[in-house]
Amino acid sequence: MVKAVVGANWGDEGKGKITDMLAEHADIIVRFQGGANAGHTIVNNYGRFALHTLPSGVFYDHTTSVIGNGVALDISKLFNEIQEVIKGGVPKPKILISDRAQIVMPYHILFDTYEEERLGKASFGSTKSGIAPFYSDKYSKIGFQVSELFDEDILKDKVEMVCEKKNVLLEHLYHKPLLKPEEILNTLHEYKEMIEPYVADVSSFLDKALKEDKTVLLEGQLGTLKDPDHGIYPMVTSSSTLAAFGAIGAGLPPYEIKEVITVVKAYSSAVGAGEFVSEIFGDEAEMLRKNGGDKGEYGATTGRPRRVGWFDCVASKYGCRMQGATKVAFTVLDALGYLDEIPVCVGYEIDGEVTTQFPVTSKLSKAKPVLKTLPGWKCDIRGIREFDKLPENCRKYVEFVEDQLGFKIAMVSNGPGRDEIIFR
Repeated sequence: MVKAVVGANWGDEGKGKITDMLAEHADIIVRFQGGANAGHTIVNNYGRFALHTLPSGVFYDHTTSVIGNGVALDISKLFNEIQEVIKGGVPKPKILISDRAQIVMPYHILFDTYEEERLGKASFGSTKSGIAPFYSDKYSKIGFQVSELFDEDILKDKVEMVCEKKNVLLEHLYHKPLLKPEEILNTLHEYKEMIEPYVADVSSFLDKALKEDKTVLLEGQLGTLKDPDHGIYPMVTSSSTLAAFGAIGAGLPPYEIKEVITVVKAYSSAVGAGEFVSEIFGDEAEMLRKNGGDKGEYGATTGRPRRVGWFDCVASKYGCRMQGATKVAFTVLDALGYLDEIPVCVGYEIDGEVTTQFPVTSKLSKAKPVLKTLPGWKCDIRGIREFDKLPENCRKYVEFVEDQLGFKIAMVSNGPGRDEIIFR
């Protein structure tokens, strides 16, 4: 059976915790898209970890962690991450890397940085992890696939061709030092040594696992609103963040995905630029930021303060619909316990008309939030394990959101720990 764990919003919804928890009863966990540009924060018996490429189920010794073909594979970062996990006392994980995955090259990171500098105020708020240049090369068919590391003739010819093309831009657009083919080739040789023990035909491995009735978790990065087709384009990521892409990015038939657990945060947060209708600012935002998450709302990869806002019913309903949610996991509910009243965005006012449908970006930029205020519960709810033992106003908040979403909230997370979860 295949289950997907994906985000409904801008990312940072708490997918890592949900994957980590569900992995206890799974055999294989697959990262199917994205790169090391976003992180999943995990708190478990081993400690606190910020994962960037490794799937969040890596902490169980009965699981196999898979890097799918849809991932932007930064080999040096993955290698360091594996070492960090082992240093943290975690048993050496079983890892497979798709021979069809493509490699984030050091020059992708340079081009990402140079382009953000060139754009200045019009920049995309990139994490400068090389993701957009990587996917640009992948679809321009000048990327390096893992399998190509094992064919020296292909490598040499391709490195020469890539350097010739890239150096035109470096010289005439960015006015930066040129790439040297021999240095690129040496880097690729190092990458081959690092990952050779892990490389496999992942699609074939997953096919066999499903025939043996194994349970597979697909772990998504970011959320619906960062999808390049269905998100807040152009302030989006460069790979599809939707569960439907999980089949492509892992190498599975689409009909094998039986459950889509869509993760929704009890308030809103976002990293990077882009439209964010329910965003709040100043002292109000700083209070929510400090109370939010495990260590406050600061990016797991970048450490930079996340933008925050009230729960957005319009964006979240759309996010769940586009993911094809079969159930919703509602996270970080405990963070709202300091509030007397909790505003919720229930609609968008655009050009004098109110809508509850999520619009395209050009209309989104004109949208003003329509807020409804709900009473707070003014207490700490961590440690509670049964829904009916939550304060009445807390239950009403969850039920109100569920009604607005139109999707069943099956899990309520009230703390960062693996066991801090309420099943409904």
